[in-house]
Amino acid sequence: MFGPLDLDIDEGGVSVLAAPAGAARTALMMALCGRMRLTGGSLTVLGYEDQPRKVFAHSAIACMNELDEVPPSVTVRDLVTEQKRWDSPWYRLVPRVDERGVADMCEEVFGDVELPHLRAFIDDLPELQQMLLRIAVANTRRPPLLVVGRLDRIADDAERAVLLERLIALGETQSVITADVNPIPPGAAVRTLVDLHDLLGPGDIGVMTETG
Repeated sequence: MFGPLDLDIDEGGVSVLAAPAGAARTALMMALCGRMRLTGGSLTVLGYEDQPRKVFAHSAIACMNELDEVPPSVTVRDLVTEQKRWDSPWYRLVPRVDERGVADMCEEVFGDVELPHLRAFIDDLPELQQMLLRIAVANTRRPPLLVVGRLDRIADDAERAVLLERLIALGETQSVITADVNPIPPGAAVRTLVDLHDLLGPGDIGVMTETG
């Protein structure tokens, strides 16, 4: 899927993997957060060397359709309620959320971006809101590592810059890794930009083995 590859990413802030979208980039990002095992080489994340289960437990991943794609018929209320139920003890009854419940889960991630309407279908939301919502739902535990798939899913340059700024805000308390084939906006407070254009191709052939 990818390699040979020698990669060093500092802890904290936002790190952007600059590479074309495709199976190789997806596999690398899944490996970095413990969702895929390497078949060769070594990987140390958060101090855990070749321990994807440990990394899995201390990380979150969002906006990766292979793992968190949302059916178009799901509403904002459905998605947020389901996540609150997952986060609660099994014996606790969690009612369907209201606008306050959506705000509680999403405000930190959305910042100044307008929150989605409670009854809106996910598929009807603008791309920026869709991605921020998926990040908010994935990041409820606020783990040390957050991996966010493909900034380049957003076609509009201005909206993509807003998304990056929101990730930078999250990067004040977490290590955030994302990927983009496009140039990073000048002046963006990204900690690390890793140019992988010559190392990761856009090919889409391969077998992904998720950590069991």
